[in-house]
Amino acid sequence: MGVVLIVLGLAAAAFAWSGIKLADDPTALTRVDVQPFGGTLENVRAFGPDGRKIPLAVRGGRLFPQMRLTPGERVTVVALVRRSRWLGWAIGSERTERRTMRAPVAGVSARWLTTPRGSAVTVSFDRPVNAVAYGSGKYLVRHGLARPQQSVSLGRRPAAGSIRVAAAARPWERLGAPVAVSWFPPARLPVAVSNPAPGAHVAPGTPITLTFSKPVNDTLGTEQPRLSPRTPGRWRQADSHTLVFQPSGLGPGFDSDLRLTLPRAVDVSDASGNGLRATRRIEWTVPPGSMLRLQQLLAQAGYLPLDWTPAGPPVPRTQRAQLRAAINAPKGHFGWRYPGTPPELRSLWSEGSPNDITRGAVMMFQDQNGLDVDGIAGPRVWRALLAATIAGKHRAGGYSYVYVHSTVPQSLTLWHNGQTILRSPGNTGVPAAPTQLGTFPVFEHIPVGTMSGTNPDGSHYHDPGIRWISYFNGGDAIHAFTRASFGTPQSLGCVELPLDAAAKVWPYTPIGTLVTVEK
Repeated sequence: MGVVLIVLGLAAAAFAWSGIKLADDPTALTRVDVQPFGGTLENVRAFGPDGRKIPLAVRGGRLFPQMRLTPGERVTVVALVRRSRWLGWAIGSERTERRTMRAPVAGVSARWLTTPRGSAVTVSFDRPVNAVAYGSGKYLVRHGLARPQQSVSLGRRPAAGSIRVAAAARPWERLGAPVAVSWFPPARLPVAVSNPAPGAHVAPGTPITLTFSKPVNDTLGTEQPRLSPRTPGRWRQADSHTLVFQPSGLGPGFDSDLRLTLPRAVDVSDASGNGLRATRRIEWTVPPGSMLRLQQLLAQAGYLPLDWTPAGPPVPRTQRAQLRAAINAPKGHFGWRYPGTPPELRSLWSEGSPNDITRGAVMMFQDQNGLDVDGIAGPRVWRALLAATIAGKHRAGGYSYVYVHSTVPQSLTLWHNGQTILRSPGNTGVPAAPTQLGTFPVFEHIPVGTMSGTNPDGSHYHDPGIRWISYFNGGDAIHAFTRASFGTPQSLGCVELPLDAAAKVWPYTPIGTLVTVEK
């Protein structure tokens, strides 16, 4: 009986001490704990949530992934232990242990910090981390740590500001999702950090983010901030301390001042983040649209005698991308669309600077889009042009140019899409009322009208029924007129053509067409 009891006791002890466990570990994915009679670890495998195999390294029973895992990623580990022959005969030769876990996630302990001036900004986490990355732009800079740390210094910063921080709890992990961390100096009023910074230049579609040192409801009450000029969009509360305004449509107009009025006064830092002042108003500047980008868009839409080709990928046809490009024009190349472009027209072009070609194109765009025709690319022109660009609209009318030779014999030449359409004798102004030299865009285009004014001798004229009129400079116009001859100065400043020639020219001279009068 005693022998039997001893054998049974040994068997019970062997069974009790033959277990296997997948346990937590401070540095590894997991740890395989095998009891004294558990046997030998034969095989271990790991799988991701989609069933893909994750290679492992085993070091002293600790399992380390041989590929980067995402924090929070679900992982299943299967461990196989083979027992000794004599024990396997009694309780089985193999045992499989399975465990499903998640890669650890390191979270920021406090996202809104009070940091005395001159002190380093220190970010704490809810567990030690092996790597951090931080920055204010799109891309964060990763910083490895010599050893795991639960608090990481970001160095000295301006008195107030925000930064995006990401961390990895294990060296075999990718960085986690970045979160915004804001810090504020001690102050009597709640402190607000504005992004963009106060006084900065902002594109019309730029979101406005206000982060407060105290919860939004405690800082502002129940009222929302107000923007002036009124800007379509909506406010949303991103978290307990943060308000975000997302403009809709194309936002405020170019070349304007944008003002934000808060329900209550707060301490706002200056653009450098160093000074604080109590205020209820934050202001930014919306810069004018880029002249170079205006020319690029007009060329793409078919309003210029030039094409434009971007140096890199084309700007996406989205509001946000187009608004950014309107402020900071992308690089590219302009090229003349037609062979044999008249040298008179080529000489008018200057890339990135105001010129007659651009002014005429703006006037043509204004006329075709129901806008006031003044040749100025104001907010309404930019809104319409960006909307047309996003919609992929393109003008199909081609490009015309008229140049008038005022040297006797005087003549007019009509050029369109690389071809000379017409050459005709014409009349310009008499010496007492000469036709002004220069280049002018057509600003009024009527098939028939009445022309009146004052003759050089002081008498008045009133001529109804004038056909095919294209005004280009004050009262000067290209039009039909009955004369005994053409080719000499006979008009009061206009360019007179025979009826047939004027009828042919008129369809080619819509508003915005350039007319050059030269010797």
